[in-house]
Amino acid sequence: MRIERKGADKISISHNKPLLILIIILIIILGFVIYSILKNKSENVIEKECEIDEDCIASSCCHPESCTIKDKAQVCEKIFCSQVCSGPLDCGAGHCGCVEGKCLVVENK
Repeated sequence: MRIERKGADKISISHNKPLLILIIILIIILGFVIYSILKNKSENVIEKECEIDEDCIASSCCHPESCTIKDKAQVCEKIFCSQVCSGPLDCGAGHCGCVEGKCLVVENK
């Protein structure tokens, strides 16, 4: 963009028209891409990781604080843990359950 002063009270602004057209096209394309991304996010169905409580298991071997699906469970055969009750799943405080399609800690009553 170039600004020229012509006389005492006239200012003329000249544009690089091809560059201006390119910028407008890029803004339109960017708007379409953003719209498409937002539309796809709203249409995505929330994927359930579990259906029943038995699909869920503690996420770690010792003093777990969260739950995960059985496929992601650690192998705990040769691991020794302390007998301290420190996690939300220790000593019968809670168990892993399927809540609205997610594996979560469920407090025992």
